[in-house]
Amino acid sequence: MTDAPEPESSTDTEAPGLPSDDFHVFDTTLRDGAQREGINLTVADKLTIARHLDDFGVGFIEGGWPGANPRDTEFFQRARTEIDFRHAQLVAFGATRKAGVRVEDDAQVAALLESQAPVITLVAKSHVRHVELALRTTPDENLAMVADTVAHLRAQGRRVFLDCEHFFDGYALDPAYAKQVVRTASEAGADVVVLCDTNGGMLPAQVAAVVRTVLADTGARLGIHAQDDTGCAVANTLAAVDAGATHVQCTANGYGERVGNSNLFPVVAALELKYGRAVLPPGKLAETTRISHAIAEVVNLTPSTHQPYVGVSAFAHKAGLHASAIKVDPDLYQHIDPALVGNTMRMLVSDMAGRASIELKGKELGIDLGGDRELVGRVVERVKERELKGYTYEAADASFELLLRDELERDGALGRAAKFFRVESWRAIVEDRPDGTHANEATVKLWAKGERIVATAEGNGPVNALDRALRVGLERIYPQLARIELVDYKVRILEGRQGTGSITRVLISTTDGNGEWSTVGVAENVIAASWQALDDAYAYGLLRAGAQPQE
Repeated sequence: MTDAPEPESSTDTEAPGLPSDDFHVFDTTLRDGAQREGINLTVADKLTIARHLDDFGVGFIEGGWPGANPRDTEFFQRARTEIDFRHAQLVAFGATRKAGVRVEDDAQVAALLESQAPVITLVAKSHVRHVELALRTTPDENLAMVADTVAHLRAQGRRVFLDCEHFFDGYALDPAYAKQVVRTASEAGADVVVLCDTNGGMLPAQVAAVVRTVLADTGARLGIHAQDDTGCAVANTLAAVDAGATHVQCTANGYGERVGNSNLFPVVAALELKYGRAVLPPGKLAETTRISHAIAEVVNLTPSTHQPYVGVSAFAHKAGLHASAIKVDPDLYQHIDPALVGNTMRMLVSDMAGRASIELKGKELGIDLGGDRELVGRVVERVKERELKGYTYEAADASFELLLRDELERDGALGRAAKFFRVESWRAIVEDRPDGTHANEATVKLWAKGERIVATAEGNGPVNALDRALRVGLERIYPQLARIELVDYKVRILEGRQGTGSITRVLISTTDGNGEWSTVGVAENVIAASWQALDDAYAYGLLRAGAQPQE
């Protein structure tokens, strides 16, 4: 067994490349966050996430429980050689020795040392009923388990944090015993004792009161670990900081068991921007949105669009009244500059849009409407008219830009009309065969650069057949289409007439490898709605590619 280097004590100043030890940002995505339903991380996933978290600048990354399962054991083995940590220290998680077992003989404690992690977090019972019912031991033996394990790990050169599981519930039942666990851990050498709201049932005022009292009565350095079962995990974490905690445990995007944990990104943003406390290396806060989305990709969960600070809707404005104010000063309806966390302001175009919304959206798309009130008025009315029919431009920026350009072309503001092709007609055929199989065929007749083109293609459905036929017809004239690919297709039945007679809205997402755009189509026929969205998708793709339109 190879011992890790002697860790810094909690009174040391910051080491080169590491954040100050005065305040800890501790991430437990790889352990607690991985307990979320739907997340199943491979070792490669964990290594990738650890790199992202280190790049973000957190102080500690809890990698898992070595010895508890082969995956976590392998992670620690590989992390030692495959990750050059620049900001974070790797943390191994485990439990205190078992009741009635010498700490030197406890296999799980030995596995923690064998991980060679410089920091170890121990979980211990601080709720007397859990001690008696779950551990099946006595309160005194539990205190001995805490003291023995902390002291042993410290003697082996490890820095130790201790998580007091179910602390707040245990404190409510027996505050004297809960505080004795804190004292025992601190006196044995634990640098931080973390108060855990394991069931997630606490509220901010309650957390603050308990943390303040425990800090005064024990003198230990305290941390906070909050679950989000009341929707208060971030608020509870900040309330604990207000009361004197200097160590916060969080997970990326709030991942965790049940409804999740305290979300790393709002906590860090609040500490940096609202508390004025520098908890990340300089310049790293601007990486917040990128890191959040990158980790979401690794765990294969769609990023929450409405997540504070990093969601794509976090700084999106829809109401015309808001847009009018933002046109004068964005700070009037935004609590921070989105760029501080690597996000951007977005203007949403809808039937609630006013002139200011359209002008700001045009500027966002790189189109200066030049204060043309008549033009802007026409766009506003056209948007409202089309949304009344079921269109939506909130999630279809590309279709809106084509609409806007169409109005500008009517005014001659963009010169000749940027029409890449003109559709004469299209049709899709679905053939049901006696053997139960289906054949899908589409024919498209169109004009491009003075040439009439008739193209036919088969597909695995009528929409796919139309997509292929359009591509077959146009790729010879516009080779740029070879880089364009449809990546998402959504159908929604709109309110109104019921059943098969309902209005259908189709949203299509398309990419050229460098960016992604969305288009919309609406019709009583799902194929017709799909065609509209396809038509816009290819037209916008050619516009992005800088293709020359037909005369």
